[in-house]
Amino acid sequence: MASPLRIGVLTFHRCINYGSYWQARCLVEGLRKAGADAVLLDHDSPGVNRTEWRCALQPLLPVRTRKADYPLYASKTRRFLRALKALPRSAPFRLEAPASAHDYDLVIVGSDEVWNLRHPWYGGQALFYGAGLDARRLVSYAASFGNHDAADGLEPRWVEALRGFAALSVRDENSRALIRSVLGQEPTLVLDPCLQFPPAVPPQEGADESPYVAVYGHSFPSWFKEAVRRWAASERLRLVSIGYRNDWADEQRIAAGPEEFARLMAGARAVATNFFHGCVFALLNGKPFACVASAYRSNKLRDLTGALGASRHLVEEEAGAPAYARLLGEPLDPGIFRRIAALRRQSDAYLATALG
Repeated sequence: MASPLRIGVLTFHRCINYGSYWQARCLVEGLRKAGADAVLLDHDSPGVNRTEWRCALQPLLPVRTRKADYPLYASKTRRFLRALKALPRSAPFRLEAPASAHDYDLVIVGSDEVWNLRHPWYGGQALFYGAGLDARRLVSYAASFGNHDAADGLEPRWVEALRGFAALSVRDENSRALIRSVLGQEPTLVLDPCLQFPPAVPPQEGADESPYVAVYGHSFPSWFKEAVRRWAASERLRLVSIGYRNDWADEQRIAAGPEEFARLMAGARAVATNFFHGCVFALLNGKPFACVASAYRSNKLRDLTGALGASRHLVEEEAGAPAYARLLGEPLDPGIFRRIAALRRQSDAYLATALG
């Protein structure tokens, strides 16, 4: 019997971020369920770690974390580090010296913003473009350029690096357009791993939550906060903020670990967010949601909602109370689930070819 395919997954698994954690876990678990010997390539950098942990303790800059919240953000960080240790990983290697990573049949780069040259600490790291990797084959899955806009193009060295990939797939139209413009080829549009391989998180025993709206994100515009609060009050629903302090919410769950986050998102009546994976977890749990774009995440949110026929869930300032009542109070359009199913088939087909 043939040995299972040895696959290394290269992504942002060390980020103290629910979306980064879950997309990494879901992709590796999905590959392992399909029979592959898949692990996360455990790149490490003391400098990146320090920057990541500082951001985890001060996530709302330029608004500084209040003193009483430091222990909560620190607890959240420790829960992430414990969760990370439980994931299938390679032996650690220096981010700047990937040649020490073990030999793999296949390396999959993605998901997340692995090609975002504007990322504050991973931007410009050649590893995520395949440099120095010891693999027989290199492919991407649901990779993204994040807020590096397609109109800005790429320097020749990054274009040449992308030519080394045997197969390319992305999770958003901005990334698709950028690859199309610099390589003249059409990458496959695929689902984020959380939608492709939905996580199974057991419910917390003894949990008895009264109905609530999950608030996920931070630095929301005042008009969005006011509209969501008015709707929640009209429905007698609590606002529960997950992972970050939002003073306009009724309850703060700042210290939630990755699995508690998933349970809280699954148990919510609706979701209010300005994060990509806030939308993703609302969609995979079939929850009504409203999202608002920020400058950093506008490409991701626009393209995700557009690809799934859910653009109306991305609200603008002029949206009135009836819009929030529809978006947060009514079931999702069944057409959204049909598009997810179609993209899941497309993603399966891509992976079957890329892994073959």
